[in-house]
Amino acid sequence: MTHALPGYVCPDDGARADVRTAPWRCPLCAGPWDLDFTPDPAAPLNPAAGPPSLWRYGSALPLPGAFAVTLSEGNTPLVPMAERIHAKLDYLMPTLSFKDRGAVMLAEVARRLAPRRVVADSSGNAGTAVAAYCARAGLSCEVFVPEGTSERKTGQMRAHGAAVRVVPGGREAAALAARAAADEPGVFYASHVFNPYFLHGTKTYVYEIWEELGGRLPQALVLPVGNGTLLLGAALAVAELARRGVRPPDLIAVQSEAVAPLAEAFAAGAEDAAPVEQRPTLAEGIAIPAPPRARQILAAVRAGGGTFLTVPDDRLRAAQLDLARRGLFVEPTAAACWAAVGPGAPGDPLRGRTAVLPLCGAGAKTGLAH
Repeated sequence: MTHALPGYVCPDDGARADVRTAPWRCPLCAGPWDLDFTPDPAAPLNPAAGPPSLWRYGSALPLPGAFAVTLSEGNTPLVPMAERIHAKLDYLMPTLSFKDRGAVMLAEVARRLAPRRVVADSSGNAGTAVAAYCARAGLSCEVFVPEGTSERKTGQMRAHGAAVRVVPGGREAAALAARAAADEPGVFYASHVFNPYFLHGTKTYVYEIWEELGGRLPQALVLPVGNGTLLLGAALAVAELARRGVRPPDLIAVQSEAVAPLAEAFAAGAEDAAPVEQRPTLAEGIAIPAPPRARQILAAVRAGGGTFLTVPDDRLRAAQLDLARRGLFVEPTAAACWAAVGPGAPGDPLRGRTAVLPLCGAGAKTGLAH
């Protein structure tokens, strides 16, 4: 039996498109797509009866019918860190980052569409996740990375069978090269930024917290934000669970002080973020000077009663070391939320609220920051 895939809809101009024939971005405004999908709040949601992967939330996911692609991703531990703060260890995913949540969704969509090849662009973690899940799905994969990308990450991509294209320049140069390839016939662009199926994978992060906390959510979710894929997925899940009667948490977004276009726009009361200079920072995974979904991210944080926090590199370095001393070795970007709200953070950013933060990527991919 063939099941139709939910289609794309543009959040800015309302344009709609069939996933099977659509370009990778809205043809009218060139912006990223959203998905024409809202789970039925009356549909049974019984994850304990499902498979040991994020597919356990099948009734809330936009892929009808039987799935074939999985590495038993998800179900990452939730551990206490400090009074009223828990951390979710998403660096224990199969490819060592939270990006597996979205990559498995994109690989399953691509498997059903059967393209000639899959392309992606990444500074590391998204590319390794897409490469791994394409390997699992038997799909040809090509990942465009900026020069200077960690050899540990590109080596992982190659080990999974992906063709790695190193592009001179920074992150945006790699994205432009991938998008040029994405315009070719028979290509599926597995973009963790432009393709909304990715966000419906990352939303399972919040569904797992809801399950682990016995059917409730904390008073705040603290989330690192560059392109916003985890925060926007979290916002989707919070809204969906609210329709099931679950009290929504505040959304607290964290950026690197060096590259913080969203924090600056939020402070100025702007609806969109102006591009900023690309500056060096230890938190390279969230150092995005012009996020394509900036308007959506800002709107989600405001609607969620949250705020933005920024952290300098010295606090990132200290937070990564502090986490390692607690037995949790993560990459510098993954230490951003702990730097923002942990015991060493200035002031009282949580104001007494219970909170969960993610540890998104393994330190084995980068080593300890110096």
